[in-house]
Amino acid sequence: MPKIIDHDKRKQQIAVATWKVIAEEGIEQATVRKIAQATGLSAGALRHYFSTQSELLLYSMNLVSERVKERTMSKTYQGDPIDLIKEAISELLPIDDERRLEMEVWLVFSVKTLVDEKLRALSEDVYLEMKEGIGTIIQLLVNLGMLKEECDPDEEAVRLHVLVDGLAMHHLLHPVSFPQQKMMDALQYHLKSICTF
Repeated sequence: MPKIIDHDKRKQQIAVATWKVIAEEGIEQATVRKIAQATGLSAGALRHYFSTQSELLLYSMNLVSERVKERTMSKTYQGDPIDLIKEAISELLPIDDERRLEMEVWLVFSVKTLVDEKLRALSEDVYLEMKEGIGTIIQLLVNLGMLKEECDPDEEAVRLHVLVDGLAMHHLLHPVSFPQQKMMDALQYHLKSICTF
């Protein structure tokens, strides 16, 4: 009886192997041969799933975004509103090995978007989704009567978006000087500066 292969699952395994090659060796080393080795497949089998390297990178980049969305949407948020907001924002920060790998790969992909139009279009879509998600967080604070009166919701959404990107990048690039606790303390300090609690 022939072995049944879950092609979607296999594509995800290839994408995760691609992330690991990129994180450990750089995007220049994310060749079909190297990724095939990391997955235990032949180069020909890998091409069965992705006919070009660009197609593989696009799928891999999209998978990062999809995983963040899945985690965010699958959670049940209950409890103190500020803790819930910190928890939601933490989905966008490198607070554990899984999210750290995703953020490292996303940072590398982001540089690649400067020269690859297909990746640039996906990056723009994800940027807009993140902007909208952070805007929703600020609107939640408004709806709960927790955003300080002097704060402009639109400007605060922009500021929080920039802060989240900066926190993630500083922690990834300088983990000793800017450890996870410092990253989370900075987020807490910012939320205190705009919230009434």
